[in-house]
Amino acid sequence: MKKQYKAAALISGGLDSMLAARVIQDQGIYVEGLNFFTGFCVEGHTHAIRKKDRNKPKRNNALWVAEQLGVKLHFVDVVEEYKDILFNPKHGYGANLNPCLDCKIFMVEKALEWIKENDFDFIITGEVIGQRPKSQRKDTMPVVARESGAGDLLLRPLCARNLPPTRPELEGWVDRQALFDFSGRTRKPQMALARRFGFEDYAQPAGGCCFLTDAQYSDKLADLWQSRGQKQYELDDIMLLKVGRHLRPGPEFKVIISREEGEGNFLQGYRDRFVSLKTTSHAGPLALIDGEAGEAGLELAARLVARYSQGRDAERVELEIREKDGSTRTLSVAPLQPHEIPKEWRL
Repeated sequence: MKKQYKAAALISGGLDSMLAARVIQDQGIYVEGLNFFTGFCVEGHTHAIRKKDRNKPKRNNALWVAEQLGVKLHFVDVVEEYKDILFNPKHGYGANLNPCLDCKIFMVEKALEWIKENDFDFIITGEVIGQRPKSQRKDTMPVVARESGAGDLLLRPLCARNLPPTRPELEGWVDRQALFDFSGRTRKPQMALARRFGFEDYAQPAGGCCFLTDAQYSDKLADLWQSRGQKQYELDDIMLLKVGRHLRPGPEFKVIISREEGEGNFLQGYRDRFVSLKTTSHAGPLALIDGEAGEAGLELAARLVARYSQGRDAERVELEIREKDGSTRTLSVAPLQPHEIPKEWRL
């Protein structure tokens, strides 16, 4: 009997990884998906808590893709291991704090470990030559295969015919002529292929879900590291960087202010870890103090929070200050005026 070959597909939740897996499925290969959780790709989170994102799908796109393909999906927690990749990228960062090339090497290396442990034959990804400026160039793709250790067990079905044949192609596990030669940043060939396969609903094809590619998010993360004097973070830290206004009135502390009800509800869950402020005389946001503000800094933070409340034009606004131990007190302050909030405070 002909052997049933098995491939592990890196499933990000985007269009390309879905197409790559389907192309290989169509050749009779058994496929299972791998999704590596770094903490920086939490799809649906901001969509779920922000009013402006209410019409966007509240779903995990990797799970959704696996369902469309009918494949088993394995989530692999790499939050702790990924820290070294982010702190010390051998190949450097992209435009922001995104270590894209090192990230891809790392994930393919983890996939290689997985296929060895689970008796799978090769790895597939949705990469396309020229699609991303650093990790998907013709000169960096061999770097990923080499430094991950995957070598010729790494197959990229969407651009395979632009690359040297891999072992699955050379040994006849897959038909190279049924693979593709996509290249460049245009997504028209992928979208045409999606129509051919009958995929009408999929994540926006123009970019991934990694927050490290976002300039504002990267600035907030860099500020976090600088304020703590070291490159460190916990999962809660990187979740909080996505929520609320972040303002740093001084080097010792910053203020995280909810912008709407959903964010306020989310920040409620952190009140036992941070000093928090909430306006009581007027409707207004919930805010957290990250760091040690001191009494003067706390009053400044209260004036800042008052500025973003409905009492912004009042002479005085009352706020409840809640300590980490649950004790509370009231503070009455004059709201800051716009000219008293320097642009440098805004992260």
